[in-house]
Amino acid sequence: MSFSSKLPIFSILFTILFTFTHAATFLIQNQCPYTVWAAASPGGGRRLNQGQSWTLNVNPGTAMARIWGRTKCNFDGSGRGKCETGDCGGLLQCQGWGLPPNTLAEYALNQFGNMDFIDISLVDGFNIPMDFSPTSGGCRGIRCTADINGQCPNQLRVSGGCNNPCTTFKSDQYCCNNGKCGPTNFSKFFKDRCPDAYSYPQDDPTSTFTCPGGTNYRVVFCPRGGSSTADHLVLYGTGKIE
Repeated sequence: MSFSSKLPIFSILFTILFTFTHAATFLIQNQCPYTVWAAASPGGGRRLNQGQSWTLNVNPGTAMARIWGRTKCNFDGSGRGKCETGDCGGLLQCQGWGLPPNTLAEYALNQFGNMDFIDISLVDGFNIPMDFSPTSGGCRGIRCTADINGQCPNQLRVSGGCNNPCTTFKSDQYCCNNGKCGPTNFSKFFKDRCPDAYSYPQDDPTSTFTCPGGTNYRVVFCPRGGSSTADHLVLYGTGKIE
Protein backbone atom coordinates (compact mmCIF):
# COMPACT_ATOMS: atom_id res chain seq x y z
CA MET A 1 0.00 0.00 0.00
CA SER A 2 1.43 3.35 -1.03
CA PHE A 3 1.72 6.29 1.40
CA SER A 4 -0.71 8.35 -0.69
CA SER A 5 -3.41 5.73 -0.21
CA LYS A 6 -3.15 6.20 3.56
CA LEU A 7 -3.68 9.98 3.48
CA PRO A 8 -7.47 9.88 3.85
CA ILE A 9 -7.13 7.72 6.97
CA PHE A 10 -4.57 10.10 8.47
CA SER A 11 -6.83 13.03 7.60
CA ILE A 12 -9.82 11.42 9.32
CA LEU A 13 -7.78 10.58 12.41
CA PHE A 14 -6.42 14.14 12.59
CA THR A 15 -9.93 15.56 12.34
CA ILE A 16 -11.19 13.29 15.10
CA LEU A 17 -8.19 14.17 17.30
CA PHE A 18 -8.64 17.91 16.68
CA THR A 19 -12.35 17.77 17.49
CA PHE A 20 -11.77 15.73 20.64
CA THR A 21 -9.01 18.05 21.79
CA HIS A 22 -10.71 21.36 21.14
CA ALA A 23 -14.43 20.67 21.55
CA ALA A 24 -16.03 22.61 24.40
CA THR A 25 -18.12 21.01 27.13
CA PHE A 26 -21.15 22.92 28.44
CA LEU A 27 -22.62 21.79 31.76
CA ILE A 28 -26.19 23.12 32.04
CA GLN A 29 -27.60 23.04 35.58
CA ASN A 30 -31.02 23.87 37.02
CA GLN A 31 -30.87 25.29 40.54
CA CYS A 32 -34.34 26.86 40.28
CA PRO A 33 -37.05 25.67 42.67
CA TYR A 34 -39.10 24.67 39.63
CA THR A 35 -38.68 22.70 36.41
CA VAL A 36 -36.79 24.33 33.54
CA TRP A 37 -36.81 22.92 30.02
CA ALA A 38 -33.27 23.70 28.90
CA ALA A 39 -32.79 24.56 25.24
CA ALA A 40 -29.69 24.82 23.08
CA SER A 41 -29.00 25.74 19.48
CA PRO A 42 -27.16 23.63 18.51
CA GLY A 43 -28.03 20.85 20.94
CA GLY A 44 -31.81 20.44 21.15
CA GLY A 45 -33.51 20.44 24.53
CA ARG A 46 -34.09 18.59 27.78
CA ARG A 47 -36.32 18.76 30.83
CA LEU A 48 -34.37 19.61 33.98
CA ASN A 49 -36.05 19.25 37.35
CA GLN A 50 -34.51 21.08 40.28
CA GLY A 51 -30.94 19.88 40.79
CA GLN A 52 -30.64 18.12 37.43
CA SER A 53 -28.01 18.86 34.80
CA TRP A 54 -27.32 18.27 31.11
CA THR A 55 -23.91 18.08 29.41
CA LEU A 56 -23.36 19.24 25.83
CA ASN A 57 -20.22 18.75 23.74
CA VAL A 58 -19.96 21.49 21.12
CA ASN A 59 -17.69 21.32 18.09
CA PRO A 60 -14.87 23.86 17.67
CA GLY A 61 -15.71 26.72 15.34
CA THR A 62 -19.39 26.76 16.33
CA ALA A 63 -20.76 30.31 16.12
CA MET A 64 -24.10 32.11 16.59
CA ALA A 65 -24.98 29.58 19.29
CA ARG A 66 -27.14 30.01 22.36
CA ILE A 67 -28.48 28.27 25.46
CA TRP A 68 -31.66 29.30 27.28
CA GLY A 69 -34.33 28.04 29.63
CA ARG A 70 -38.04 27.50 28.94
CA THR A 71 -40.79 27.63 31.54
CA LYS A 72 -44.26 26.13 31.96
CA CYS A 73 -43.84 23.61 29.16
CA ASN A 74 -46.14 20.72 28.32
CA PHE A 75 -44.97 18.14 25.76
CA ASP A 76 -46.60 14.94 24.58
CA GLY A 77 -44.87 11.62 24.00
CA SER A 78 -43.63 12.72 20.58
CA GLY A 79 -41.93 15.81 22.00
CA ARG A 80 -44.49 18.31 20.74
CA GLY A 81 -46.18 20.91 22.88
CA LYS A 82 -45.78 24.48 24.05
CA CYS A 83 -43.90 26.61 26.59
CA GLU A 84 -44.96 29.86 28.19
CA THR A 85 -41.51 31.41 27.67
CA GLY A 86 -38.65 30.44 25.36
CA ASP A 87 -40.78 28.18 23.15
CA CYS A 88 -38.97 26.91 20.03
CA GLY A 89 -41.61 25.96 17.50
CA GLY A 90 -43.49 23.74 19.95
CA LEU A 91 -40.67 21.17 20.09
CA LEU A 92 -38.89 19.64 23.06
CA GLN A 93 -35.81 19.18 20.86
CA CYS A 94 -35.24 22.71 19.60
CA GLN A 95 -34.21 23.08 15.98
CA GLY A 96 -34.07 26.86 16.06
CA TRP A 97 -34.13 29.78 18.46
CA GLY A 98 -36.70 30.44 21.15
CA LEU A 99 -39.41 33.06 21.38
CA PRO A 100 -38.95 36.06 23.69
CA PRO A 101 -38.80 36.62 26.53
CA ASN A 102 -35.79 34.44 27.29
CA THR A 103 -32.47 35.04 29.03
CA LEU A 104 -29.73 33.92 26.63
CA ALA A 105 -26.23 32.52 27.05
CA GLU A 106 -24.60 33.19 23.67
CA TYR A 107 -21.24 31.98 22.41
CA ALA A 108 -18.95 31.59 19.43
CA LEU A 109 -16.06 29.15 19.73
CA ASN A 110 -12.52 29.35 18.30
CA GLN A 111 -13.01 32.60 16.46
CA PHE A 112 -10.51 35.42 15.78
CA GLY A 113 -7.19 34.62 17.45
CA ASN A 114 -8.59 31.21 18.47
CA MET A 115 -10.65 32.95 21.16
CA ASP A 116 -14.15 32.12 22.37
CA PHE A 117 -16.63 35.00 22.61
CA ILE A 118 -19.36 34.71 25.25
CA ASP A 119 -22.17 36.87 26.59
CA ILE A 120 -25.46 36.91 28.45
CA SER A 121 -28.04 38.69 26.35
CA LEU A 122 -31.26 40.39 27.45
CA VAL A 123 -31.94 41.64 23.93
CA ASP A 124 -34.73 39.03 23.79
CA GLY A 125 -35.90 39.96 27.27
CA PHE A 126 -35.59 38.03 30.54
CA ASN A 127 -37.30 34.98 31.99
CA ILE A 128 -34.82 33.11 34.26
CA PRO A 129 -31.78 34.34 36.25
CA MET A 130 -28.56 32.92 34.84
CA ASP A 131 -24.84 32.45 35.43
CA PHE A 132 -22.59 31.73 32.43
CA SER A 133 -19.04 30.95 33.55
CA PRO A 134 -15.93 29.12 32.38
CA THR A 135 -14.89 26.00 34.26
CA SER A 136 -11.41 26.16 32.73
CA GLY A 137 -9.30 28.67 30.83
CA GLY A 138 -8.78 31.21 33.62
CA CYS A 139 -11.24 33.81 32.29
CA ARG A 140 -14.16 35.55 33.98
CA GLY A 141 -17.81 34.57 34.03
CA ILE A 142 -21.03 36.56 33.64
CA ARG A 143 -24.09 36.68 35.87
CA CYS A 144 -27.58 38.17 35.68
CA THR A 145 -29.65 37.48 38.79
CA ALA A 146 -31.54 40.72 39.44
CA ASP A 147 -35.29 40.75 40.08
CA ILE A 148 -36.04 41.83 36.52
CA ASN A 149 -39.38 40.02 36.34
CA GLY A 150 -40.60 41.62 39.54
CA GLN A 151 -39.45 45.12 38.57
CA CYS A 152 -40.30 44.90 34.86
CA PRO A 153 -41.88 48.06 33.35
CA ASN A 154 -45.60 47.61 32.77
CA GLN A 155 -45.21 48.03 29.00
CA LEU A 156 -42.82 45.05 28.85
CA ARG A 157 -44.45 42.81 31.44
CA VAL A 158 -45.77 39.48 30.11
CA SER A 159 -46.72 36.20 31.72
CA GLY A 160 -43.56 34.45 32.92
CA GLY A 161 -41.05 37.16 32.05
CA CYS A 162 -40.04 40.66 31.01
CA ASN A 163 -40.22 41.22 27.26
CA ASN A 164 -37.80 43.18 25.11
CA PRO A 165 -38.90 46.53 23.64
CA CYS A 166 -38.33 45.40 20.03
CA THR A 167 -40.89 42.61 20.34
CA THR A 168 -43.28 44.93 22.17
CA PHE A 169 -43.05 48.08 20.02
CA LYS A 170 -41.55 46.75 16.74
CA SER A 171 -39.87 50.07 15.92
CA ASP A 172 -36.44 50.93 14.48
CA GLN A 173 -35.53 52.70 17.70
CA TYR A 174 -35.65 49.43 19.64
CA CYS A 175 -34.98 46.84 16.91
CA CYS A 176 -32.00 48.59 15.24
CA ASN A 177 -33.42 47.74 11.79
CA ASN A 178 -31.59 50.67 10.19
CA GLY A 179 -28.21 49.32 11.32
CA LYS A 180 -27.52 51.94 13.97
CA CYS A 181 -29.12 52.54 17.34
CA GLY A 182 -28.27 53.50 20.89
CA PRO A 183 -29.43 52.83 24.42
CA THR A 184 -32.99 53.68 25.43
CA ASN A 185 -34.78 54.02 28.75
CA PHE A 186 -35.89 50.41 28.41
CA SER A 187 -32.42 49.09 27.64
CA LYS A 188 -31.09 51.09 30.60
CA PHE A 189 -33.60 49.28 32.83
CA PHE A 190 -31.92 45.97 31.93
CA LYS A 191 -28.39 47.41 32.02
CA ASP A 192 -28.78 48.95 35.45
CA ARG A 193 -29.73 45.57 36.89
CA CYS A 194 -27.31 43.38 34.92
CA PRO A 195 -24.37 45.60 33.89
CA ASP A 196 -22.46 42.80 32.13
CA ALA A 197 -25.40 41.67 29.96
CA TYR A 198 -26.40 42.84 26.50
CA SER A 199 -29.23 45.33 26.84
CA TYR A 200 -29.74 46.31 23.16
CA PRO A 201 -28.39 44.93 19.85
CA GLN A 202 -25.30 47.18 19.66
CA ASP A 203 -24.28 46.95 23.31
CA ASP A 204 -21.02 45.17 22.39
CA PRO A 205 -18.30 47.15 24.23
CA THR A 206 -19.49 46.33 27.77
CA SER A 207 -21.15 42.99 27.11
CA THR A 208 -18.84 40.66 25.14
CA PHE A 209 -16.19 38.64 26.95
CA THR A 210 -13.44 36.32 25.69
CA CYS A 211 -11.86 33.05 26.79
CA PRO A 212 -9.13 30.93 25.18
CA GLY A 213 -10.31 28.41 22.61
CA GLY A 214 -10.87 25.02 24.23
CA THR A 215 -12.39 26.48 27.42
CA ASN A 216 -15.25 24.55 29.04
CA TYR A 217 -18.33 26.29 30.46
CA ARG A 218 -21.20 26.04 32.91
CA VAL A 219 -24.66 27.60 32.46
CA VAL A 220 -26.70 27.73 35.68
CA PHE A 221 -30.38 28.65 35.92
CA CYS A 222 -31.16 30.44 39.24
CA PRO A 223 -27.55 30.38 40.48
CA ARG A 224 -27.09 30.33 44.22
CA GLY A 225 -26.25 33.67 45.73
CA GLY A 226 -28.58 35.55 43.38
CA SER A 227 -31.59 37.55 44.53
CA SER A 228 -34.11 35.98 42.22
CA THR A 229 -34.89 32.56 43.69
CA ALA A 230 -37.21 33.95 46.37
CA ASP A 231 -38.65 36.42 43.88
CA HIS A 232 -39.52 33.58 41.52
CA LEU A 233 -41.23 31.70 44.33
CA VAL A 234 -43.44 34.75 44.83
CA LEU A 235 -44.04 35.25 41.10
CA TYR A 236 -44.94 31.61 40.49
CA GLY A 237 -46.83 30.90 43.71
CA THR A 238 -45.54 27.54 44.93
CA GLY A 239 -42.47 27.80 42.74
CA LYS A 240 -43.45 24.63 40.90
CA ILE A 241 -43.76 25.02 37.15
CA GLU A 242 -44.98 21.94 35.33
